[in-house]
Amino acid sequence: MKELSLQLGLTPESDCNYLPQQRDQLGIVMDQPWLTPNGYDLLISSGYRRSGSIIYKPMCKHCNACTPLRVDCSQFTPTKSQKRQQNQLKKLQWEFKQQLDPDWFELYERYITVRHASGSMFPANKQQFFDFIRAPWMKTAFLHIYENNQLIAVAITDVFPDSLSAVYSFFEPEHKLSLGTLCVLLQIEVCHQTQRQWLYPGYQIDQCREMNYKVRFVPHQKLINGEWVG
Repeated sequence: MKELSLQLGLTPESDCNYLPQQRDQLGIVMDQPWLTPNGYDLLISSGYRRSGSIIYKPMCKHCNACTPLRVDCSQFTPTKSQKRQQNQLKKLQWEFKQQLDPDWFELYERYITVRHASGSMFPANKQQFFDFIRAPWMKTAFLHIYENNQLIAVAITDVFPDSLSAVYSFFEPEHKLSLGTLCVLLQIEVCHQTQRQWLYPGYQIDQCREMNYKVRFVPHQKLINGEWVG
C-alpha cells in the first residue's frame, strides 16, 4: 500500500451543512486500490472518512474547522455524567450484529422525521440509507440497543483490526435517555472487549453544537498538521 499513489478529486464548493457562514469542499479518493479494508484503515488514521463507498477528506479553502478525532479506548475514563449513563445501560440490552433487525426502518423513519425533517435524509428512504452507510469492500456491524425487548437505537460501525469507526446512529428521537451518547459508550465497550485501541467517532467541529460532543470522551487525540496529538 505504501507504493500506491493517492490521487484526489475535488468536489465543487457548496454551502456547509455544519457552519452556515462557510463553504465546503471535499477531496475524494480516486484510486480504486485504496477502496479496501486495508486501504481505508490507513486513510482513516490519516484523517479521512467514508460516505458509502466514497472516501473523502474536507479540503475547504477558507476553513479548517473539521478536526479528525479518535478516542483511546484502552485508557478511556468516563466522566461523572458518563458513569451515570453507563449505569443506565444496566436497564437495557444490547448486541453487536452483522445485520440490521427487521424492524429497523420504523425506528429510522421516526428519527429522521423528528430530528432531521429539514435535512437531505428526509423523507426516510431505505435505498438512500444503504447508499450512505454501506461499502461493498468494508466490514460493517450494527450495534442494537433494546429496552424491554424493543429496539430503541442502532449505531452503524465499521470494523478494523485495531479500531472501530462510528459511521452513523439513529434512535428513538424523544427518549428520555441520551441514546446517542450511550451508542458511543457501547462502541468504546466493544473496543475494550475486543482489545481494539481506537474509536473514530468522526470530525470534531467546535463551533457546531451537533458535532462538538466528541471531546467529552477522554483521553482522545486530534490530528493536527498530520500528527495525532493528545
